[in-house]
Amino acid sequence: MTQFALKLAGAATLAIGLLSGTSAFAQSAKVTDATVAFLMPDQSSTRYEEHDYPGFQAEMKKLCAGCKVIYQNANGDASRQQQQFNSAISQGAKAIVLDPVDSTAAASLVKMAQSQGVKVIAYDRPIPSAAADYYVSFNNEEIGKMIAKSLVDHLKAKNVKAGDGGLLEINGSPTDAAAGLIKKGIHAGLAEGGYPVLAEFDTPEWAPPKAQQWASGQITRFGKKILGVVAANDGTGGAAVAAFKAAGIDPVPPVTGNDATIAGLQLIIAGDQYNTISKPSEIVAAAAANVAMQLLSGETPKADTKLFDTPTQLFVPALVTTENLKAEIIDKQVNDKPIQTAEQLCGDRYAEGCKKLGITK
Repeated sequence: MTQFALKLAGAATLAIGLLSGTSAFAQSAKVTDATVAFLMPDQSSTRYEEHDYPGFQAEMKKLCAGCKVIYQNANGDASRQQQQFNSAISQGAKAIVLDPVDSTAAASLVKMAQSQGVKVIAYDRPIPSAAADYYVSFNNEEIGKMIAKSLVDHLKAKNVKAGDGGLLEINGSPTDAAAGLIKKGIHAGLAEGGYPVLAEFDTPEWAPPKAQQWASGQITRFGKKILGVVAANDGTGGAAVAAFKAAGIDPVPPVTGNDATIAGLQLIIAGDQYNTISKPSEIVAAAAANVAMQLLSGETPKADTKLFDTPTQLFVPALVTTENLKAEIIDKQVNDKPIQTAEQLCGDRYAEGCKKLGITK
């Protein structure tokens, strides 16, 4: 079992086991030719195509070379995801890893699958209304708390007075239970900061254009009273940055993010975004593959806790700012590879910013 260390901001390093080669949950030799589905929710974030699916597929190949993996992305359409789910079962899938578009609507899918003996692993986003067979994710509530507290601490360090204005809060999709957990964490992270929330928005489908449109309206409304923006992921954070730039505001107030996408990291390098969250999706993808194989082997995966009456494993992410971007993104290895490379991040107009951070090609 390969060990990775992911840092909780301001706390001690937490060692976690990434499942590599032989399952860290259990031996899965009993299963040699099963069909497993990996159903992702949208393409608003590039992570699913670039990290989650490749990580899941690679781990499945290690665990069960003869197994078939069905991969589908619903592109933000809950009805399409239901069709994909039904299709996976009709193709013989005996375990489905589901990152739901609509966490409430997904409950009926869980119940239907389980009635046919199909195991369901909730992935990244929980399914509160039905107990899946397992849930694996990074700790979404902690993510929200981390990005919000980091922003508050930054503003205080810069001697920004709360009486001078307040914050905008851009949350994720109202149909995504993980977005609800991030939102809860954001509220906790802001609770004792002293900076009021001027306005708050739940972004349908996590769509950046909708977040940008809303942010533009708030910039017109509040102007210089906006001291910062707590955005729930890099897509909505980048949308806020774009709105400020379109309004001619320079410098852009500090904006948070989450997912450590290439675009989000480049905004940090350029000085336009303040933070993001590194949560290498390959880690939870590998965990989901191991859980699927163990369930299909008739074994019980070990759980850290229970969330929504579902056995759960939560991994701890790392907060990233300019201060540790090189260490967390370039220097840290996942599956013997950096999370992102200098070549991916430092092209063209980002070269000078990378140089200042000590990142060289």
